[in-house]
Amino acid sequence: MSDATPHDERRRRPLLKERLETRVSAEEKALLQRAANLENRSVTDFIRSSAHTAATETIRRHETMTLSANESAAFIEALMNPPAPGTRLRAAGQAHRELFGK
Repeated sequence: MSDATPHDERRRRPLLKERLETRVSAEEKALLQRAANLENRSVTDFIRSSAHTAATETIRRHETMTLSANESAAFIEALMNPPAPGTRLRAAGQAHRELFGK
């Protein structure tokens, strides 16, 4: 049994000051209401939680690269044994040194 009071619980929750609004069809609203009811939550809480989960997953997918075993080995090999710089890269390095010094 917890000694936490309702006041303590409110203090731990983030302050919800921002507002989002959207229009939905009757079918979408009914679907959201049904899903929220199944989880014994308010529609607002269900939408906020679902949107947060979807946003986090979308960002993760766009910021993460999954490599096969062969791709991973090739990547490590390229990091450990990089190829010698080509003519254009050497020229770019020389131009940089001329502009900015060593």
